[in-house]
Amino acid sequence: TIVMGASFRNVDEILMLTGCDRLTISPTLLDELAKSTDPVTKYLDADAVESMNNIEKIDMDKKIFRWMMSQDAMATQKLAEG
Repeated sequence: TIVMGASFRNVDEILMLTGCDRLTISPTLLDELAKSTDPVTKYLDADAVESMNNIEKIDMDKKIFRWMMSQDAMATQKLAEG
């Protein structure tokens, strides 16, 4: 599976996903990133996750997904906005 981030509104959103497999970034935000001299921290690391054994596995099906989604007000609102 390849994870791809998209629809960024600002550089901070992009920087918080450093380590993501793929990012689609607008030319304006790419220019901002290119001009920046700030250090970049890698927040996402697939290799580091393999050593984590405290992540609860969720057996997911459509019914569970819909219930969990209904419990997340922000996710429900953002999806409704399109």
